[in-house]
Amino acid sequence: MSAWLFVPGTRPDRFAKAHAAGARAVILDLEDAVAAADKVQARRQVAQAVGAAAYAGDKTYAASHPSSWVRVNGAGSLWFFDDLDALAGADALAGVLLPKAEHDHHVELIRDRLGVPVVPLVESVLGVRNRDELACADGVTTLAFGSMDYALDLGAAPESMACSYARWQVVEAARLAGVEGPIDGVTADFSDDGLVYEQARVARADGCGGKLCIHPRQVPLVVAAFAPTAEELAWAERVVAVSSDGRAVALDGQMLDAPVVARARQLLERRPER
Repeated sequence: MSAWLFVPGTRPDRFAKAHAAGARAVILDLEDAVAAADKVQARRQVAQAVGAAAYAGDKTYAASHPSSWVRVNGAGSLWFFDDLDALAGADALAGVLLPKAEHDHHVELIRDRLGVPVVPLVESVLGVRNRDELACADGVTTLAFGSMDYALDLGAAPESMACSYARWQVVEAARLAGVEGPIDGVTADFSDDGLVYEQARVARADGCGGKLCIHPRQVPLVVAAFAPTAEELAWAERVVAVSSDGRAVALDGQMLDAPVVARARQLLERRPER
């Protein structure tokens, strides 16, 4: 599963619906989807949803919702430490997405306080520069790339080559750190199914392992985009079949040496479960 779905922390009525959308992970959002005036209310509702210790007497949310990720507010914000305090002792907290991630000590602070996996969301020029230390921080399972905020910080367009190059650097950092392929940023236009699918295909081709979604309708599109196509699987099966003895052979005018065969096997490993 490759889709990571955001749901505003102010909308507990949507939490269960988000989990039913088929995403790999649901992210209850305390940051961009929540206005400053609503931060306290959203924090309380999200803390209840993940069964935080402060709400030990009210397990209604946690009992009825699967384990969720939470995007806290950034380490430089007024709300960061209050977010961490509210999530302490949560028994249905799958992990934390840290926005505006720039320094590994903020990642490790979350890990030490909450004891859950952390995904740094790299979305600034400094964050990209410090990508290696973020990827190697204790508790990090992968990175995420926030193209919108990165473009804003750089003064570039989200679809520019500069943003594509930054994303590639994040992919490279994740690979060198030995963590999962990173999660690509959102497609803001959730009404254009073709655009969502195409951007997800490009992200997959560039080495990303998933994509952030802002609407449930994007989830099946992202899942389909990251899965091998029928044509790719048919090709992979033929490659593996003719190269089973390990020798380099030709197929359809292509020399099937070790890297080609390895890619074919990799595609077959990504075959969707039936």
